[in-house]
Amino acid sequence: MGKIKKIGVLTSGGDSPGMNAAIRAVTRTAIYNGLEVIGIRHGYSGMINANFKPMKAFSVSDIIQRGGTILKTARCEEFRTPEGRKTAYENLVAAGIDGVVAIGGDGTFKGAAIFNEEYDIPFVGVPGTIDNDIYGTDYTIGYDTALNTVVEAVDKIRDTASAHNRMFFVEVMGAEAGHIALYSGIASGAEAIIMPEIKGEARDLRRMIENGNKRKKSSNIIIVAEGDEEGGAIAIAEKLKPELKDYDIRVSILGHLQRGGSPSALDRVNASRLGNAAVEALLDGQKSVMVGLQNNEIVLVPFRKAVKLHKGLNQSLVDIIDVLNV
Repeated sequence: MGKIKKIGVLTSGGDSPGMNAAIRAVTRTAIYNGLEVIGIRHGYSGMINANFKPMKAFSVSDIIQRGGTILKTARCEEFRTPEGRKTAYENLVAAGIDGVVAIGGDGTFKGAAIFNEEYDIPFVGVPGTIDNDIYGTDYTIGYDTALNTVVEAVDKIRDTASAHNRMFFVEVMGAEAGHIALYSGIASGAEAIIMPEIKGEARDLRRMIENGNKRKKSSNIIIVAEGDEEGGAIAIAEKLKPELKDYDIRVSILGHLQRGGSPSALDRVNASRLGNAAVEALLDGQKSVMVGLQNNEIVLVPFRKAVKLHKGLNQSLVDIIDVLNV
């Protein structure tokens, strides 16, 4: 691997608020260090189709506050094939790109790891996903914004729930991880939090509701991660309706609302730090690693660990759920 002179930057998989701040940091850090920068549009699909765009300092002006990603994103099945990766490599070589910063989540890093096993162009990853489920980093870009979006929505739902003495099942994102559900549930004072990692929680809802009745609660908010074993908020609500005939039960699915919006200050700062660190890692000769944050310090985590190891829930927060609902 020779000296890095030109880098590519892409966003892949699900978008998250703060990706633009990371693109800005990558671009300007690279230019500051005398490197050329190429934006790769539509993730790995753009790499295969040579959808490249030269980036200058002004190319990333006025984007730090914007949600989404100016480079667009996509999921690319073709990149999963040896033929697709070969085409991507040939396009990178033809464009003179000798290093890539890949901003995304688990699937993004799996693709980058395989590519680095086959070819000599180094990839460095930046964790961008609202799920905060990447091993090796305390926070991923977009997580803080998504949490604030959920809490704001639940606060508004509680207003109408109290006015009508209703029970709301609020479904949040988290197909395989309950980080959003856990943190937003505690922050919004939810009466119950149902997460994929904890089995049997839905069956304990009756006990929770009976305890709430003793305290004459005027509303009940149950946060449900979409990947719960029961099948999500709608399935749980339908299952419990026969047992809870005295309640006006409603379901609210927040969906992709959680992915949008202007990134929070924390996400902008974290994205800027991680984007800067990714370029520095390439300049230091790093390959097949993710830059992360542990105890507010930048760390390098091998892709093989980031994609294979499981990031569990904060057990101390899980333990206080019942305490706070006494």
